[in-house]
Amino acid sequence: MGFNPFYFDPYYLLFLGPALLLAIVAQMWVSSAYARASQMPASTSGANVARHLLDNAGLDNVPVEEVPGHLSDHYDPRADVVRLSSEVFHGRSLAAVGIAAHECGHALQKHLGYLPFRLRSLAVPMASFGSGASGLLLILGIIFGFQPLLIAGIVLFSCVVIFQLVNLPVEFDASARAKALLIEQGIVHQHEMGPVNNVLNAAALTYVAATLQAIMQLLYYVTLIMGRGRSRSDE
Repeated sequence: MGFNPFYFDPYYLLFLGPALLLAIVAQMWVSSAYARASQMPASTSGANVARHLLDNAGLDNVPVEEVPGHLSDHYDPRADVVRLSSEVFHGRSLAAVGIAAHECGHALQKHLGYLPFRLRSLAVPMASFGSGASGLLLILGIIFGFQPLLIAGIVLFSCVVIFQLVNLPVEFDASARAKALLIEQGIVHQHEMGPVNNVLNAAALTYVAATLQAIMQLLYYVTLIMGRGRSRSDE
């Protein structure tokens, strides 16, 4: 049978459907939790919270910068800088405070030598290369029916799965550090932590969904190549 470019394998949805549904639910939860927490006032801005947490941890040399974009907040380990979106940088809400503290949690992970964070940094180049190259190899392997290309694509995509698995404890730990620091340093009182927990837990679910999606996609590719192997043996 020749390759049909318009063919869609229904088994792909069978494998990926639950993960995609979870991703949709997680994204809706993030949007809802962030919108609610953004209406809850905090005593200071996200930028001030980040600066305070970093200074108290002895990381006064780590800058806090404002970047454009919605929820574009991140910690850049190569530049060693915490970058906050404008609404978090200037925002005086529990949402802004929670997100800023989470990104500072990543800075603490790097400077304290947190092992999963170091492993994630090592996995980033492999995952970036594997994400792009694996798709090309898998498509070419299917078009030409060349099994070694399929196997190479699966091996490369495994790097993406490994990255996602390593990334989970990194994100969970950053949120746990953020919650503890906000309470310990009196930035947010215990009875006000509900909206902060809601935002950070919703964000954590998006990483769970991404990990599940990567695992199920890998399993789909494995069953695809196993099916091709069985069909060849039956000929």
